[in-house]
Amino acid sequence: MAESWFPKPYADLVARFRVICGFILVGTFAWLSRPTQTSLLGGLAVAALGLLLRGWAAGHLQKNMSLAVSGPYAWVRNPLYLGTSLVAAGLVIASRRWELALIFAAVFLLVYLPVIELEEQHLRKLFPEYSAYARQVHKLLPLPPKTRPPGSFRWAVYRRNEEYQAALGLLAGAAWLLYRLMSAR
Repeated sequence: MAESWFPKPYADLVARFRVICGFILVGTFAWLSRPTQTSLLGGLAVAALGLLLRGWAAGHLQKNMSLAVSGPYAWVRNPLYLGTSLVAAGLVIASRRWELALIFAAVFLLVYLPVIELEEQHLRKLFPEYSAYARQVHKLLPLPPKTRPPGSFRWAVYRRNEEYQAALGLLAGAAWLLYRLMSAR
């Protein structure tokens, strides 16, 4: 089994508080954001790329039923987390606040990386072929796949994974940023 960077009790703790951290981030984002028209357009473009990556991944992921290796999973082992980090980066760009960049980076490093490791430990137990897959595909750095595994995007899987909720969240963030922009005029 792969070495963990974080002690398991810590990873278990932050996994339980991940949603609470999300709400704190949303509140901090709402309070600090000071978008301009340019930052809003550029940031939302980056966030949209992250949302597309998340959606693409969700259409290939059958949780706990089969190991996802097609689509974005052929490029990177954790496309949902990579997509989330792109959405967060886009919102930080749109907000024009370096403080948010530091906070989002700290949450990713201290909360999401341990959660990723817990999930990878779970996948290793559930799917014996995971170790070989992990040797071929990087955890967070997308690299072109050596082979193209079979599998295609399926809307039914996307809906079952309820990925549309991420789109609704981004729309809410965009609406807030637009409100902040308009109220500053």
